[in-house]
Amino acid sequence: MPSQKVEVLIIGAGQAGIAMSEHLGERGIQHLILERHRIAERWRSERWDSLVANGPAWHDRFPGLEFSGMEPEGFASKEQVADYFVTYAEKIAAPIRCGVEVTSVRRNVGAPGFHVETTVGDFDARYVVAATGPFQQPVVPAVVPEAAGLVQIHSSSYRNPAQLSEGAVLVVGAGSSGVQIAAEIQRSGRQVYLSVGPHDRPPRSYRGLDFCWWLGVLGKWEASAPPLGADHVTIAVSGADGGRTVDFRALAEDGIRLVGRTESFENGTMHFAADLRDNIVNGDAHYLELLDEADAYIERNGLDFPEEPEARIVRPDPASVTDPIPALDLAGAGVASIVWATGFTADYSWLQVDAFDELGKVRQQRGVSSEPGVYFLGLPWQSRRGSSFIWGVWHDAKYVADQIEIQRGYLTQNDQAARVAIGAF
Repeated sequence: MPSQKVEVLIIGAGQAGIAMSEHLGERGIQHLILERHRIAERWRSERWDSLVANGPAWHDRFPGLEFSGMEPEGFASKEQVADYFVTYAEKIAAPIRCGVEVTSVRRNVGAPGFHVETTVGDFDARYVVAATGPFQQPVVPAVVPEAAGLVQIHSSSYRNPAQLSEGAVLVVGAGSSGVQIAAEIQRSGRQVYLSVGPHDRPPRSYRGLDFCWWLGVLGKWEASAPPLGADHVTIAVSGADGGRTVDFRALAEDGIRLVGRTESFENGTMHFAADLRDNIVNGDAHYLELLDEADAYIERNGLDFPEEPEARIVRPDPASVTDPIPALDLAGAGVASIVWATGFTADYSWLQVDAFDELGKVRQQRGVSSEPGVYFLGLPWQSRRGSSFIWGVWHDAKYVADQIEIQRGYLTQNDQAARVAIGAF
């Protein structure tokens, strides 16, 4: 069967792929999106039941469409987010083929573009955009062996407390996912131990405005790189229960037992780093720093925003912080399940081109890779702090579409190159 020719092939029909389609469509550039499952599938089947977006509806969206039937300050459920992208794809008439898995992408030899093998046949594409995002392969540290007899699941496989074994639960990871999952399990009547590593803890809102607004007016969404040493620091923020500031001391007051960063497992005992208090204190420092910057912004601009002195009240340290648990006999504590909220890694094994360094990390600048004709979209910090957020990926897609249009323009300046390109695609 002859391969199908397409000028731009986009891999993935999540937020990145749909944003890319909109910008290419506006430029009249022929393209096709291949999606192995359904549109925005990860929102539907790789998130827990009660998940909501971490940003309010007015912020976590594309510019061209608001969430239907929601207050702007509300937090969309995972199904509402997935439905939003389905509606958006229909709105822009995005050319999407679902149920197609890409198995390999290789550069053509002696011809422009790339040969793409899929489960439904082959394609030849002049340009390829990898829009599969950063949340591809769950990371589960090789700490506890299967022989330990514990239920171990990654946060991407967690749905609700009912799927866990009876007994206490250890949640490892205190970013947005870990905090929300731990609180939900605790409310179900289980004892929860929460392993807290280094984190950034912004206020959910301050002086009447959501933290997304504050990061915007303070220019923090536009930061081009994370602070030194903070590449993998998680952000503890949540839209759950209408949106509340994450406070680890408050979680402890509700019965969750805090422990330090998980280090090792031996003879049924989990060992934790002696860093819990430092992690809590450093998170507080980030929180208070943002409040200080917000207050300075208000004063500098002569704004009459409501005072919020209670935002600076710090609860007393719980016993788990003043007298930390260095190790936990899991059986003795009744722990029967571990939820690993430890993030994801990318899997580009299907993309067999010269776009990766010796460690397998993508070589790219604002989505333009070291392999001419291959582009990436949806990477954390691709161009700015907001790159992996819904609105941020839309703006990154605009830049990538500009680069593809520029490359197409160069081809028109050379008759031979133009003839080859037109003949091939």
